[in-house]
Amino acid sequence: MTDFGSSGQLLREKIDGRQARVGLIGLGYVGLPLALLCVRRGFTVVGFDTDPRKVAMLQAGESYINHISSQQLRDLPMEVTGDPEQLRTADVVILCVPTPLGNHREPNLSYVLNSTRSVATILRPGQLVILESTTYPGTTTEEVLPVLQETGLQVGVEFFLGYSPEREDPGNPRFQTSQIPKVVSGITQECTDIIRAFYDTLVVKTVPVSSTRVAEATKILENTYRCVNIALVNELKILFQRMGIDIWEVIEAASTKPFGFQPFYPGPGLGGHCIPIDPFYLTWKAHEYGLHTRFIELAGEINTAMPFYVLDQLIQGLNRHGKAPTNCQVLLLGVAYKPNIGDPRESPALKLIDLLQTMGTQVLYHDPLIPTCRGHSRYPHVDLESVELTREVLCQSDAVVVVTDHDQVNYELVAAYSPLVVDTRNALARRGLQAAHVIKA
Repeated sequence: MTDFGSSGQLLREKIDGRQARVGLIGLGYVGLPLALLCVRRGFTVVGFDTDPRKVAMLQAGESYINHISSQQLRDLPMEVTGDPEQLRTADVVILCVPTPLGNHREPNLSYVLNSTRSVATILRPGQLVILESTTYPGTTTEEVLPVLQETGLQVGVEFFLGYSPEREDPGNPRFQTSQIPKVVSGITQECTDIIRAFYDTLVVKTVPVSSTRVAEATKILENTYRCVNIALVNELKILFQRMGIDIWEVIEAASTKPFGFQPFYPGPGLGGHCIPIDPFYLTWKAHEYGLHTRFIELAGEINTAMPFYVLDQLIQGLNRHGKAPTNCQVLLLGVAYKPNIGDPRESPALKLIDLLQTMGTQVLYHDPLIPTCRGHSRYPHVDLESVELTREVLCQSDAVVVVTDHDQVNYELVAAYSPLVVDTRNALARRGLQAAHVIKA
């Protein structure tokens, strides 16, 4: 065992003996599953969040995340607080806070920096601090470390700091937090070793890398890879549509190749807290090095334009029925950013609602997992409630747009009673519901 000195040695013994107290900052789609995993592994956990609604719900044993049941919270109790002072007793402090974009697609590190300042007020010898939020290479060393060093404590000797990117896929039953390999890194080798020891108690495999910058770049690469490939199939969808070729059939056929091909699927635009945002963290950082990441930015432009393409297909479909968007009623199926979860963050549905309402269209939506759609910072005027999916609602709507392919939706009903369907997910065809009034967009 490496000799870390008295602070590191004591911390390592606490981790090995499950005596370490773990503090989580941010109890969203990343922090809450990680907190529950820590409880399962025998650690005492205190979770902190600045959202009083979340704190109140968790204290009452109620979950606000679809794939985490309230019963799980009651079976795995942990302390939940809105007071950062309660983190003072934590031996391991993990930051799982948002890293959104600003109005001009610049990184907004306010959540990371505010959390780091809170940690600095309670930092003491023998504590381990880990950043999990997705960010540009250099954030841990350039932004987090200087704030913590202002306490006068020495990193790698008195306290330990590193970066381990989250790899959550909300709603994916195949990959729970414990089953996903974890990239780990530290400011010093001692930091890396202790962080690895901690995550070794939680996940199936840890993957140490040489620096926090490498770990930060790893996460950015993972999401940029997906962003670029989704942009490729989105662009091909538009081209193949004009050529009279079904992109979905092409992808299915190409997927039979056992090597050199991985399927990606088109849609109405990108959503979620990662893929629409993270690549732009890298493009912003690239300017510091005098580079313009044209490939990434082009992919972003293509994906950002997809709601406009869907709107164009909808307008063409309405025109063929002798109608215009103004004074029409359009029903959106799904406002979540991906199937079978209740998370609307950055969903292309929000942009579509905004575009349609601006044109004077009456917009309804049905989403079995999101009963209300309001409070979005970029779309503050969007204020809707999910309607029941009935024959009457479908018949009264001039068009239905499939935005999110939830399994709970009755697509047979949609196919039977909708006068026009714009399907951005190939949802009906995959269920054998081919019809002349269905447009693939």
